[in-house]
Amino acid sequence: MATPLTSSNHDREWLSFEDPGEHRTWLFDITFLASNWTCIYGAGCPGTAAEPAPEQQLGCCTHGAYISDAEDLEHVRTQIERLTGDLWQHRNTAESLGGGLWQDDAGWWRTRVVDGACIFQNRPDHANGAGCAFHHLAIQSDSHPMETKPEICWQAPLRREDHETVTGHIYTMVREWERRDWGGEETDVWWWCTSEDQAHVGEHAVYLQMEQELSAICGSVVYGWLRAELDKRRTQSSLLPHPTVRRR
Repeated sequence: MATPLTSSNHDREWLSFEDPGEHRTWLFDITFLASNWTCIYGAGCPGTAAEPAPEQQLGCCTHGAYISDAEDLEHVRTQIERLTGDLWQHRNTAESLGGGLWQDDAGWWRTRVVDGACIFQNRPDHANGAGCAFHHLAIQSDSHPMETKPEICWQAPLRREDHETVTGHIYTMVREWERRDWGGEETDVWWWCTSEDQAHVGEHAVYLQMEQELSAICGSVVYGWLRAELDKRRTQSSLLPHPTVRRR
């Protein structure tokens, strides 16, 4: 059930479902999912570097990406092999560095950062234009970017978090990736789109825009329940507006 929150501009509404196939409870941040946030990459996005730089067209790729797990690592390596120089500006640079991925001291595989951004992020002077090489690969192969990008990249700005109890039951949150998730109050990410009015201009709600991504995260059955409930609530105008919209 959903619990309405109305006391301040920071409150959110959550919706929960019990997973039909495993010991898991899904918790959805429907304040964000029902909002009209949309990605504005290439349409004035100033990026997430320490200073605004829309002309560099780096988007949220300044810090590179973490690889989620072994399956994601295998997938990304497979997609890297498909990247030609026409698709990937820094292909030769990656080869000279031993590859586009590296493993940090904590054991996490990550994409390298070159000249202030992810090594897979093409710059505006590239023949194929600015943007993620994996995204360009998806366009060239007539597939969804979700099929070519690292997991964290196709999910953003959605954030999935699994919390397991002592009894083994899992509570999985699907929520908005917020600025504070980039390192807390000390983060050098000066701007983040979900909390900025500039990006809440989408024609459709997030849960409709990101149907494929949400279905991949929680499964088609749970997504169907989520969509049916949000469709009903939008018709009834009974959804809590996003904090960014409330501050207008």
